[in-house]
Amino acid sequence: MESPELRIVETADGSKTIWNEAVGEHYHSKHGAFQESEHVFLKSGLQFWQERTGATAVNILEVGFGTGLNFLLTAEYCTSANLNLNYCGIEAYPLNHDLICQTGYDKYVNEELWKNFLNKYPLVLNEEQDCNTHCKLKIAHTRLDNFSADILFDVLYFDAFAAVHQPEMWSDQALESCCRFLKPGGVFVTYAITGNLKRSMKALGFVIEKAKGAPGKREMLRAIKL
Repeated sequence: MESPELRIVETADGSKTIWNEAVGEHYHSKHGAFQESEHVFLKSGLQFWQERTGATAVNILEVGFGTGLNFLLTAEYCTSANLNLNYCGIEAYPLNHDLICQTGYDKYVNEELWKNFLNKYPLVLNEEQDCNTHCKLKIAHTRLDNFSADILFDVLYFDAFAAVHQPEMWSDQALESCCRFLKPGGVFVTYAITGNLKRSMKALGFVIEKAKGAPGKREMLRAIKL
C-alpha cells in the first residue's frame, strides 16, 4: 500500500513512477519513466557496451535499485538477446512489495519474468535469485559506502536521486566507492551531466562522453573506464 511519503504517479509517456515526498523527487523522470530507463540505461549503457564487446554474458551494478524498472527492462532484453545477466542493485531503502506491484511494469516485460520478479523480490535482498534461465538478481540492502562485492562489473547504472536532493551520492567519495567495482573498459551511465560530475569521473580515470539525453534532458553522461 502507498504511504504518505510514497505514492504512485503517472509520467508523460503513460508509464508510472513513485513520488518520494521525503526526498522531494520522483524515482524516474516525470517526462517518461519507461523512456528514460530504456534510453539512459538499456540503450546507452548495456547495448552500447555489448556492441563494443560482443560478449554473451554481462555483470551489471545499479546504484539506486528503486522500483526495479531498470532491471526489468534489462532482463527482458537479455532474455530475448540470449545474453546471460548477473545483476546487482544497491538500495539502502527498498520499496515494499505492494508498491512494486502497483507500478504496472508488467506492460513492458513478459509475464514469466514479471511474476518471477514479484515472487523473488522479498528474497533477493542480499541473496541472489534466478529470475529466469538467463537472469540472476541480487539487491544489496545497504548504503553505498558499506557495499562490497567479490566480482567486478561490466556496466554501472548510476540512478541515485538528483544531486540537488541527495548531494552525498554524487560526491567524489561516493563515485569512487562504486566505480572501483567496474572493470577496465567498463561503461558508467547516468541520466545527469554536470561540470562537477565530469571532473570527478575524469579524475577517477574515465573517458567522458556526452550522449543524447532522454526526453526532458538534452544530454546525459556516459563514461568508459581506462
